Amino acid sequence: MHAKRTVGAASVPDASALGASQSYQYSNLEGSAAAETALAEEVALAIAYNGISQAVMLVSPSDLEDFIVGFSLGSGIIASPDEIYDFRLSGCGSSMQAEVEIASRAFWALKEHRRQLTGTTGCGLCGVEAVEQALPELQVLPATALPPAHWLDGLRQRISDFQPLGRHSGAVHAALFMNDQGELLLSREDIGRHNALDKLIGALVRQGIPLAGGVAVVTSRCSLELIQKALRAGLQTLVSLSAPTGLALQWARRHNLNLIHLPQHSAPRVYSPAMENRS
Repeated sequence: MHAKRTVGAASVPDASALGASQSYQYSNLEGSAAAETALAEEVALAIAYNGISQAVMLVSPSDLEDFIVGFSLGSGIIASPDEIYDFRLSGCGSSMQAEVEIASRAFWALKEHRRQLTGTTGCGLCGVEAVEQALPELQVLPATALPPAHWLDGLRQRISDFQPLGRHSGAVHAALFMNDQGELLLSREDIGRHNALDKLIGALVRQGIPLAGGVAVVTSRCSLELIQKALRAGLQTLVSLSAPTGLALQWARRHNLNLIHLPQHSAPRVYSPAMENRS
């Protein structure tokens, strides 16, 4: 278990216990005496489902259990957390493995997807299948109210307390969750922005935290993949500290996901729902 420190009503991993950074020596171009600084670590995590290799992800070596659950759900490999029966992490150093046991139905769908993407590149069909996987049919969320404006007041400053690894070493993204009372509950950090959101989703699922009325916050730019992960997890509002892409905005509106950009020096920008749809 990671050591914790308390910030308000929430618990935050202590950067010294994360195991996701190490100190390295450096010098400047003038050849001055060596100094040390903390740098974020990354490991190659090979993920297999029911014995079949699926992906190798470069991740920060912290909260990997949360990542496995969130990646499986956010990538559409499982439809619900109940379809994960068990998983085991092994390995050390820069190479780790995750053996995940999933329900037969989910495994059959995964094998069918892999079969569709296998074929000759000249047939013209493989690209079609790949596009269908990149732009899948996802369930439209029930419309939900936008968060009160004061929830976002000073948010950039407040989330700093939930980024211990980022403050310690830099080079990482964060994803955070705010409950239906506007309280920041937990965060997850990773070198990959997708990974950070996967870890957050996994943590919410594993801890049984209700999502209704809550807000997910990502410190990275908001592209389509993050929208899809939020939709699959059932997150109803996504706040991004960097601007969304046009396609991300279109998908958010189409699927009733509240999408808000929080610029550094101006007021929050509500992209979804569209202004004409707001009463």
